[in-house]
Amino acid sequence: MNRTGEKGRLPKRKSRFFKIEGYWYYSTREGMDIGPFDSVSEAEKGVCEYIDFVLHAEPSVMQALNRYRDPSQRQSA
Repeated sequence: MNRTGEKGRLPKRKSRFFKIEGYWYYSTREGMDIGPFDSVSEAEKGVCEYIDFVLHAEPSVMQALNRYRDPSQRQSA
C-alpha cells in the first residue's frame, strides 16, 4: 500500500522494529532508536504513542527532533 502522496511502485522498506539482547526497539524517521520494550507489541504501542506526540508537538519540538535527522544542524558541545 502506498503512503499518502506516493505514486507508482512501492519502495523497499526495512522494518522499523528490531531486537537486541531480548528487548525490542523501534527506529524513528528522525534517526532515533527508542526502547527497550519487553515485546514487539509493546514497541508497536510505543510507535503509536510517538506518532501521536509528533502530530501534536509544538513546532520548536519538531525542529529539535529534526536536528537529529540532519547532522549538519546539530550544535557541537
